[in-house]
Amino acid sequence: MLLEVKGLHASYGPTRVLHGMDFAVAEGSITTLLGANGAGKTTTLRALCGMVKTAGEIRFAGKRIEGKATEDIVRLGVAHVPDGRGTFADLTTEENLRLGAYTRTDRSGIEADLARVYRYFPRLEERSKQQAGTLSGGEQQMLAVSRALMLRPKLLLLDEPSFGLAPLVVQGLFRILTAINHDQHVTMLLVEQNAAMALEAADRAYLIETGRVVLAGAAADIKRDDAVRRAYLGY
Repeated sequence: MLLEVKGLHASYGPTRVLHGMDFAVAEGSITTLLGANGAGKTTTLRALCGMVKTAGEIRFAGKRIEGKATEDIVRLGVAHVPDGRGTFADLTTEENLRLGAYTRTDRSGIEADLARVYRYFPRLEERSKQQAGTLSGGEQQMLAVSRALMLRPKLLLLDEPSFGLAPLVVQGLFRILTAINHDQHVTMLLVEQNAAMALEAADRAYLIETGRVVLAGAAADIKRDDAVRRAYLGY
């Protein structure tokens, strides 16, 4: 397992959001966290990045990382694509991408990875000199994912990548994400309201309710669960 989480609690001030979560992410897999709004999915990703107060055990590549500073977790190879995309609006598309590689010193590798993300997202190459704030919502999401890939991460945390996007754009984005997982063996932990799309892409799934894991298993099995079908898949 690339990521192992045991007894994870997280809170914002006095408000506890996660209540002893256990889950794991296999190296090279896509794992999805499902749940209603307010279940604790986004907080889980923030906890893994050291962005909220936590208790419990988080192991990444066999090493304990809970309590580490966010920038140190990034340097270990954990990239976070937050909800809301978080692009730097006043910088160009290419400046945003290069900023994603700020921890790296391998100049030739950075150039190769820049060319690679342009192959995955040719629209970004067309917009490379354009200010990021003027991109469409779909283009900004492509940019957020690509900027994270410029870190050359071992683990990519994706928070609601489909939010606010047209269905065709979402389908294209998920095709590219699965291709990146397959081609580059980038492990992904995906938080996604579009449960059907997430379960189609994922190898394993966890269902979260009020900060607790209530169901876990292979994504194909979770997709067939009657309760999940009624609550999240609409049939």
